[in-house]
Amino acid sequence: MIETTEQLSCQELVELLTDFLEGALSPRDHRRFEEHLSHCVGCQAHLDQVQTTIRLLGRVTPASLSPDAERALLETFRDWRR
Repeated sequence: MIETTEQLSCQELVELLTDFLEGALSPRDHRRFEEHLSHCVGCQAHLDQVQTTIRLLGRVTPASLSPDAERALLETFRDWRR
């Protein structure tokens, strides 16, 4: 018996991205996520950008930020949901 799974949309993939990166997807959703990535160049690029951001920001410490950089980041996050 072949199991068929509903394909993810790009928006659904983005919504599941954090769980994917944390290894928290169900086996079914993980398969759907990987299947979508296998044919969607845009989502592949988005995943690469997020992984690069995580890798680079993992090296940043609060003490290493200038006051201007800290202020700019805080302003960006305040405006993010607007």
